[in-house]
Amino acid sequence: MSLQTMGERLDLEREKRFLAAHAAAHDRIYRYFRRRTDGAATAEDLCAEVFRIAWEKSAHGDDLSVIVLFGVAKNVLRNYDRSALRSTGLIDALRLERVPETPADGSAVLDGIDRLAPKEKEVLLLTYWDGLTAAQVSNLLNTSSTAVRMRLHRARKELSRILQEQTVSEGATE
Repeated sequence: MSLQTMGERLDLEREKRFLAAHAAAHDRIYRYFRRRTDGAATAEDLCAEVFRIAWEKSAHGDDLSVIVLFGVAKNVLRNYDRSALRSTGLIDALRLERVPETPADGSAVLDGIDRLAPKEKEVLLLTYWDGLTAAQVSNLLNTSSTAVRMRLHRARKELSRILQEQTVSEGATE
């Protein structure tokens, strides 16, 4: 077998592994970003960045499992958030007058989720919206499965309390 043929075979194997990983994770990674960013275009750009990195990793034979790709997505989102924070600071410094913020239009459940502690919120979203198991979430967050299950329990209990509180307060105002 010639070196050229062997190289072509390796490229085909790399492409197959990448396409399989893309098919298995793209929609879930996109939804992960869509819920955590301000628009579809941003989510698409961040998703593309994850798969650009995955393509580079595939050249070295790295694992391209869904959980690895979620880890890459988490890092890409962290970088995006830092960059957005810097950009916002610069824009605010240049603005002479402040533009009033528009109120968020969301359901009671989304409002309740926003009120959760960050760790509980992240576990809840990764479990229910991203469909990850406790073991996968623990791997992604670098914590034990027991800690993930405890955070998830606390998150559900707190969300239930918040929703009951909202229902009671809405009933009192009517």
